[in-house]
Amino acid sequence: MAVAAERDAQLTRMIGYSGHDIPDDDLLHACVHCGMCLPACPTYRLTGQEASSPRGRLWMMKAVAEERLDLLDPTFDEQMYQCLNCRACEAVCPSGVHYGPLVEAARSQLEQHRRRPIWQRWVRRVAMDWLFADMRRFRAAIGGVRFYQRSGLATGLRKSGLLRLLRVSDLEQMLPPLSRRSLVPGAESWIPSSPTRTVQLFNGCVMSTIFADINRAAARVMAHNDTAVALPVGQQCCGALQVHAGMMEEARALAKHNIEAFEHGGDQPIVVTAAGCGAVLKEYSYLFREDARYAKRATRFSERVRDVTEFLGSVEIKTPTVELPIDVTYQEPCHLAHAQRVSAQPRSLLGSISGLNLIEMRESSLCCGSAGIYNLIRRKMADDLGDRKARHVLETGAEVVVTANPGCAMQLRASLRRNGSSARVRYIVDMLDEAYGGANAPLP
Repeated sequence: MAVAAERDAQLTRMIGYSGHDIPDDDLLHACVHCGMCLPACPTYRLTGQEASSPRGRLWMMKAVAEERLDLLDPTFDEQMYQCLNCRACEAVCPSGVHYGPLVEAARSQLEQHRRRPIWQRWVRRVAMDWLFADMRRFRAAIGGVRFYQRSGLATGLRKSGLLRLLRVSDLEQMLPPLSRRSLVPGAESWIPSSPTRTVQLFNGCVMSTIFADINRAAARVMAHNDTAVALPVGQQCCGALQVHAGMMEEARALAKHNIEAFEHGGDQPIVVTAAGCGAVLKEYSYLFREDARYAKRATRFSERVRDVTEFLGSVEIKTPTVELPIDVTYQEPCHLAHAQRVSAQPRSLLGSISGLNLIEMRESSLCCGSAGIYNLIRRKMADDLGDRKARHVLETGAEVVVTANPGCAMQLRASLRRNGSSARVRYIVDMLDEAYGGANAPLP
C-alpha cells in the first residue's frame, strides 16, 4: 500500500521551475492583480479571456512556482507563447511589474523541460543557433533573397500563382525591396568636418541587410547634426529573437560578442535603429545579472544604448532644409513606446520637417502583430492585429506610415496591402534623411 501511495504521489506531483533562468520571485509577487493591464493587452483585447491577459499569465507563473500548476500543462505553454511580449502592460502597471523578463524566463523553463518535435528542434537550431549566430552567414542568406528579388524570379512566381498555392504570398509581401548591398562593420563611417560628439552604430542583422539603407540614412542624419558615426567590427545579432524564444544561452553568446565589440568605444552612446534590438540591448544587464564575469560589463553596455530617435531627441538638431509636403501617420513600435518609453521624441523629430503633416491614428501603440516571428508562427492572431492597425491607418487618409522597427515595417506593409491600402511604409530617420537632402547631400 505504501509503495502504491508513493507511486500515485509521484504521478500527481507538479513539475515546478528548476535549472537556470527561473522567473524572479520578487518580480512575480510585485503584481497585485489590479487589472489595469487588461485594456492595454492586445491578446486580451482580441479574446476577452482572463488567461490571455498579463494578470492571468502572472497568476499561472506564480502557480507553477508554488507547484500548484504543472510547468508542462498545455494551457501554461499556450499562454506563455500566445503573449506577444509587447510590454504594453508594463507601461500602465501601477506596481511597476517588469513583465518582459518574466515571460521570457517562463519560456526558457519550457524549453529546458519539454521536448519539442524533432522538426521544430531542427528549425530552431538552424535559424537561431546557426544562421543568426554569424553575420557572415546571415548576409550570405540575404544575398540569396536579394537575387530572388532582382533577378525577376519574384515577379515570375507572383504571376504564376504558385505563391498563393503554397499559401506564402502574404509572407512574401512583407519583404520590402532590399537594400542593394549590406552594411558591413568597418567598411563605412560618417564623419562631418567638425564633429562635436561621436556615437557607435549598432548594425543588427535585419537592419544591416534588408534595411541597410535605413542604417545609412540614420548615420547621415546624425552626421548632419555634427555627430561622427562609427560602425565597430565584431558585432553580431542582438539576440532578441533568441531571448523571445526562450533560448537564453544562445542569446548570451551573441551578447558577449556585442559587449566585447563595443567596449573599445569608452562611454560613447551606442545608437540603435531597431526598437526591438534596443529593448534587448538595454536589458543585457538583466541577462547577465548572475554572471560574475559579465555583469558589470553588461550593465555598462546597457547604460550606453540609445534608440536613434532618443539620441536625436536629446541634442539640438539642425532644421532640415528640404520641405516634404506630405500627410503621415505614426505607428509606435511596442518595444520603443512600452519597453523603452520613447514616445515624444519621434513625434518631435517628425514635427521638425517643414511641410510634413502628422495625423495621429487610433491605437498607435497597440501591437501590430509582428512581435519578432509571431506573425510567422501565429498567423491568425497576428493578421487580426495587423488588419486592425491597417484600418486605423486608412481612417487617417495618410499617404505614408512611419515607424521605427523592421518587424513593424514588414507587418504593416503586408497588412496594408491585404486591406487595399496603397500607403507607403517608411522609417522616421528615412524621412529626416530626405529632409536633409538624402544620400547625395554633402556632409557638413
